[in-house]
Amino acid sequence: MARHKGSDGNAHGRLLDAAGRGFRLGGFGGIGVDAMAQAAGMTSGAFYAHFGSKADAFRLAVQHGMAALKRGVTFCQDQHGTGWRDAFVDFYLGEQMKGGLDQACALPSFSPDVARADAATRQVFETELDGIVTAFAAGLGSPPDRSRAWALIALLAGGASAARAVADEGLRAEILESTRLAAKAL
Repeated sequence: MARHKGSDGNAHGRLLDAAGRGFRLGGFGGIGVDAMAQAAGMTSGAFYAHFGSKADAFRLAVQHGMAALKRGVTFCQDQHGTGWRDAFVDFYLGEQMKGGLDQACALPSFSPDVARADAATRQVFETELDGIVTAFAAGLGSPPDRSRAWALIALLAGGASAARAVADEGLRAEILESTRLAAKAL
């Protein structure tokens, strides 16, 4: 498996970013190597030089996306102290939802394809998800409360997924507001 060197404009990073956007938009089966390479302004040969296979690119996109979610949680914890949860919920169900599907959170976006992926991809997802729940739990009190963390993560991911799936803006707003209120009440 290729190692990600960061999304700083280098070829590997551009390919990884294009793969992440493509997998979010079309799922694993909905985008091919040629389209991902083209979106990065590269050739499929360059893609294979960096990833080896589409499955490798998916695995790294999952890892990269889940790590970004964890960074968002720890950033909110660092910036907002004990008020991090409300700040994170407001961002996750507010500003984050304004972006397109290609910028959506990795957790609800990739979960269905990860469930059908190879063992290595599932292991990466599981490891990253455990790190996310650990970060959530650490911010919910002492001792860390993993049960509440799992409930909060599931509520946010499910609410975001349902809101992105509906076309009616009123219903979307209702889903997001109900999820926001329930998350803050946890």
